[in-house]
Amino acid sequence: MTDVDAHAARTVAAIAEARTLEGAAAVLRVTPSAVSQRVRALESEIGQPVLHRTRPIELTSAGLAVLRYARQLEQLGTELRAELSPTASGPVPLTIVVNSDSLHTWALPPLAGLVDRVHLEVLREDEEHSLTLLREGAAVGAVTSEAQPVPGCSAEQLGVMRYLAVCSPVFVERWFADGVDPGALSTAPNVTYDRKDTLQRRCLRRLTRAEVTPPSHYIPASAEYAEAIRLGMGWGMVPEIECREEVRVRDLVRLADHAVVDVPLYWQQWRRSSALLREVGDALRGAARAVLRPRTV
Repeated sequence: MTDVDAHAARTVAAIAEARTLEGAAAVLRVTPSAVSQRVRALESEIGQPVLHRTRPIELTSAGLAVLRYARQLEQLGTELRAELSPTASGPVPLTIVVNSDSLHTWALPPLAGLVDRVHLEVLREDEEHSLTLLREGAAVGAVTSEAQPVPGCSAEQLGVMRYLAVCSPVFVERWFADGVDPGALSTAPNVTYDRKDTLQRRCLRRLTRAEVTPPSHYIPASAEYAEAIRLGMGWGMVPEIECREEVRVRDLVRLADHAVVDVPLYWQQWRRSSALLREVGDALRGAARAVLRPRTV
């Protein structure tokens, strides 16, 4: 198969944005017939369809690969123009995805050191959506707990984020006065980030060897989540790097020494990368080595 023509790739990108051939034609300033011809020529060249011809139009897996290629070409072109004319172009825009706890605890300082060269759009998304953004080329990299690389991307483990099950001293007195046992854990409320958050359930299984369903408060923001625990609303899983000092001075109390959950974190980025994207990845990897637990084998 020959290389995909850049015009054909941009046509697929326009269709993905507009979701109709007519809308793509308006963006590209050509006729809908010309858009159809470009798509048919591309499909003939690569030997597989790139569109599900529905209303609205959806891309096939091959179409998503072409879309990612188109957005990579656009990103590389932007960086080339900035390199050739840095004064006129200014910092280069880059979109990355970072999970909420990493953004709250360790990922922002290394990114701050790059602001003279890059204008960042940092998206805080759940794991499933972050990988979709990578597949579609809407983001160039992602800090995620998913080890399997997205097609067209590389994945490297950054380290392990350890979460500790903690609560306030007042909460201990009210709910765990007789100890942290399965009976108490089945009634003591916990604080959960959102309904996709499984950390509390994983910790409960480790502590009780059973399925217990205590009441939960849902607080979908990292800072406010930890504050809810400090205020005694419930116990919850807080990153060790965030609560280590509070545990040391007993402002927060651990439920048990083995009440921990380890979450490996990975940096996924486009394989067709640029010098600037590699610099972003290097900055995040360096920061992760300093604060996260060592990588697992």
